[in-house]
Amino acid sequence: MARVSEILDCHDPETREAALTTAQEALQAGECVVLPTDTVYGIGADAFSAHAVTVLLAAKGRNRTMPPPVLIGRMAVMDALATDIPEEARSLAEAFWPGGLTLILQAQPSLAWDLGETRGTVALRMPADDLALDLLGRTGPLAVSSANRTGLEAATTAEQAKTMLGEAVAVYLADGDRSTTRPSTIVDCTVSPVKVARDGAITLEELRAVVPEVLGGE
Repeated sequence: MARVSEILDCHDPETREAALTTAQEALQAGECVVLPTDTVYGIGADAFSAHAVTVLLAAKGRNRTMPPPVLIGRMAVMDALATDIPEEARSLAEAFWPGGLTLILQAQPSLAWDLGETRGTVALRMPADDLALDLLGRTGPLAVSSANRTGLEAATTAEQAKTMLGEAVAVYLADGDRSTTRPSTIVDCTVSPVKVARDGAITLEELRAVVPEVLGGE
């Protein structure tokens, strides 16, 4: 039986620890969790649970043609999840992770996961948010998409997320407002030269200061 959906306060150190444990248990049980990131709040699921990813997509009102990106807690995890990583991608990750940069890479073909119709790619990001990184350190990679119903504005608080997603999410981790920055910049590193797929928190000028060949989005 699914647990009753709840909002857990993460401001106080004692309640924060208990909230993270509850969120970890929910994710291990194949349920979804809402968590803060350095951009907006996200809805997360175990990236290696096809059932959990299906629940995430259904909660947002999405289908398999819009697979979620994957958040990671350490740079080294990139090599476990992606293959044929170009040096441009490594340079960008070293410069902007943790932070508002998502890299589209070729997924490791041996991985036992199903994020949707990814065409063999995976979108990876390491968020600059202590709470998110703590959770990722406990759980490993999480499939995470913005915490909202498709077509609505992304939630900037746990309470906003619960209004939209309701009982589809087991645990909401509340840690204040998260609307201080733009969505992450997405760079497609499966093409050469690498190319901006979505403008966001990291500007094209900042990217080109690290990798001059980066192409801008059309």
